[in-house]
Amino acid sequence: MNLIRRGTTPLSTFRPGAMDDQFGRMVENMFQDFFAPLAQGRWAGEDVGMPRLDVSETDKTFEVKAELPGVKKEDVHVSIDGQRVTIEGECQQANEQRQGEQVVYSERSTRKYQRSFTLPSEVDDASAQARLEDGVLMLSLPKKQGGTARQLTIQ
Repeated sequence: MNLIRRGTTPLSTFRPGAMDDQFGRMVENMFQDFFAPLAQGRWAGEDVGMPRLDVSETDKTFEVKAELPGVKKEDVHVSIDGQRVTIEGECQQANEQRQGEQVVYSERSTRKYQRSFTLPSEVDDASAQARLEDGVLMLSLPKKQGGTARQLTIQ
């Protein structure tokens, strides 16, 4: 049996018209959690991990903490598209031991992290902030102040 991977991860693709109700989000999260080993590449043979997240909400912002151990800040990319947030990072490590001019031991490893999720309301990407400290990415994502409900006059 051959498995063919399309895209970067099986569940990270954006699905337009995603379920907006609470039950729909619960079902979607259940499927994402069930298939997480596939998305992390455990069965596909790739070394792509899903960083663990903590998401909290206040009246004005979403606060996100994502674990990206060993990743430098120049190797982290965060993109925001409306309600959709995508976090990508890559960690490269190289170990080399030399005796004189001869290499005795050399090892390199690369680990990629990718996580995409949908928030309940749109994010104001112009005033969003991110910082990376000790392998933890902290995002402060202000909610977009949408227009208030408007009463229509009936003609």
